[in-house]
Amino acid sequence: MSVRPVRLTLAAITSCALVAPVAQAAPGGPPEPPKQAEAVGYGGAVSSVDPYATQAGIEVLRRGGTATDAAVAVAAALGVTEPYSAGVGGGGFFVHYDAKTGAVETIDGRETAPASIREDSFLENGKPIPFDEAVTSGLGVGVPGTPMTWQAALDRWGNKDLSEVLRPAEQLARKGFVVDETFRQQTAENQERFSAFPATRDLFLPGGKLPEVGSVLRNPDLADTYRTLGTRGIDALYHGEIGADVVKTVNHPPADPAANLQVRPGGMTADDLGDYGVNDQAPTHLNYRGLDVYGMAPVSSGGTTVGEALKILERTDLSDGDKTAYLHRFLEASKIGFADRNRWVGDPEFNDVPTEELLSAEFAASRACLISDDAVLQTPVAAGDPRNPQGCQAGTAEGAEPYEGPNTTHLTVADAWGNVVAYTLTIEQTGGSGIVVPGRGFLLNNELTDFNFTPATPGQPDPNLPGPGKRPRSSMSPTIVLQDGKPLLAAGSPGGATIITTVLQVLTGRLDRGLSLVDAIAEPRASQRNSAQTEAEPGFLAQPEAEKLKAIGHQFKTTGEIGSATGVERLPDGRWIAAAERERRGGGAAAVVVPAR
Repeated sequence: MSVRPVRLTLAAITSCALVAPVAQAAPGGPPEPPKQAEAVGYGGAVSSVDPYATQAGIEVLRRGGTATDAAVAVAAALGVTEPYSAGVGGGGFFVHYDAKTGAVETIDGRETAPASIREDSFLENGKPIPFDEAVTSGLGVGVPGTPMTWQAALDRWGNKDLSEVLRPAEQLARKGFVVDETFRQQTAENQERFSAFPATRDLFLPGGKLPEVGSVLRNPDLADTYRTLGTRGIDALYHGEIGADVVKTVNHPPADPAANLQVRPGGMTADDLGDYGVNDQAPTHLNYRGLDVYGMAPVSSGGTTVGEALKILERTDLSDGDKTAYLHRFLEASKIGFADRNRWVGDPEFNDVPTEELLSAEFAASRACLISDDAVLQTPVAAGDPRNPQGCQAGTAEGAEPYEGPNTTHLTVADAWGNVVAYTLTIEQTGGSGIVVPGRGFLLNNELTDFNFTPATPGQPDPNLPGPGKRPRSSMSPTIVLQDGKPLLAAGSPGGATIITTVLQVLTGRLDRGLSLVDAIAEPRASQRNSAQTEAEPGFLAQPEAEKLKAIGHQFKTTGEIGSATGVERLPDGRWIAAAERERRGGGAAAVVVPAR
């Protein structure tokens, strides 16, 4: 397959290369770096949701760092400026392309359940506890994997030490960053529960009030945490004093008694931290129209579900001009992929997950034949059996869509040698558990709420029930696409379960529909996850195709922004394109080391 070309005129390239004027500094604070959705040039590229984080990555690349060095620097900076999405207290999935070997490898840094967690830990009197009580609790906190992910990645693919790549984030935390509208809005959405925890309130609600847009927010405790991790290593968390503070906070959540909020304690121990390890595993891999697509294998469901949907869609030419037909098949393939994901994907250390079979051409054929051009599959679609594909047997099943928190962050990096990183990391809910570890400056995750508290489909085995040491299923979908063994593009997004549909829509928009990467990211989104109604952004429903889809039988419900994707693409002449959102979350931040002129 030859990817549908993207035309870049000289004017467009020059426009991408221009450096936007630096915003004025807030009083007493640093200047806010510029935001731009697209940049083109040489020497490497960085794309994230935040200009401070992107700037940190570019600085590391300019100092001779690899894509991995820069990715860790970006991730650490996001822990400062996007603390409600990711940080030291969370986990994630790291996908790496090695330019020397041509290999794609992954690190699974997903949080794990403490040894005290049982299948019924989120039940009370045989029924699930109120979900809000699980979210804002010690019970929902998994053992963090992010610091170990950083160290493992640097050991394999970096040429700088942890102290050096954490330095930009440490300085950023100490000097502060300029609060934008997105940060203020996310704080407002969490104001009530943040107010219940003194350490959280003091950090994110200065003076008991929402931070003003344009003000500077500093986090000296996090700066000290980064310095400790840099000088003493990640053992300070997994075997040391930072870890002791985490355990104390999980087991005795420091809520203000005046808040009148009963916060369920967890049961994490020092042994849980000491026993944590990242998983080295092969990526998911499939061939899509002659391209090699790599993603995260289970316990992430991103690689298998995006991959299965691509294999279903591969059986149809999506490149013609009929956008309604393309969107119809995109939504139906997503629906089927989620039916199979919910039945089969969980932690492979506890379940026999049929990863290869879910991505097989035979299974895709048995599922693709369910899709017709003029009708919609009734939901919820029953799962198929990837080990024993059976023709075109349509059917429905009972059960509700499993919940997955909406917030996460994604970064994409390439370096001068051609190495590429796609890294998605999270603390689950926007604001995680809502609990800042006192004196440490970071929020704890509430990742264990990604487990299904009861089976998603009554009477059917569920691979995503809680268990000691188990990793909860995730939808994070960091993806790298190769053409003839070389990087073509990499992409990913936050958004909970909508991550899968966002990445699928970006990939098909770029690879099949011929959109530029930045345009594919900007497209209005819809997310179908085996539900009667498809979530859709207002911009999606404003398209003329939306009425045509309704005529076929699609039902929509309006939602806010879906995802906030970033990506990089390699052009044939060796330049990199960094691409981010134009508008979602106030626009993303794309940059290159040496802009093309």
